[in-house]
Amino acid sequence: MITLYHYLFLSFILFLIGVAGVLLRRNIIIVLMSLELIFNSVNISLAAFSYYLQTLTGTVFVVFNITVAAAEVAIGLAILVAVFRRRQTVYVDELDEMRG
Repeated sequence: MITLYHYLFLSFILFLIGVAGVLLRRNIIIVLMSLELIFNSVNISLAAFSYYLQTLTGTVFVVFNITVAAAEVAIGLAILVAVFRRRQTVYVDELDEMRG
C-alpha cells in the first residue's frame, strides 16, 4: 500500500533533481524546467497532505500553484526570447551584464 511517506519521498527526490538542475546547468531553458520540477514536487506534497488529512485546502493550493507556474513559464520564455534576440545566447554564464 502506498502511504504518505512514499509521496513525500517522491516529492523530495523531484525537489533534489530540480535544485541540482538549477545549480549545475548553464542553459536557461533547463533552469526553467528545473524550476518546474521544484514546483511540481511541492504540488505532490500538497496533494498528498490534502488527501491524507481529508481537506481541500491542499488541493486549492495545488491549483493556485499550477496557475502561478504557468504564468511564470510564459513570462520566463518571453524574457528568454527577448534575451536571445539581443544577445544570441541562452547560457546563464554569458549573461553577466544588464546593459549592452
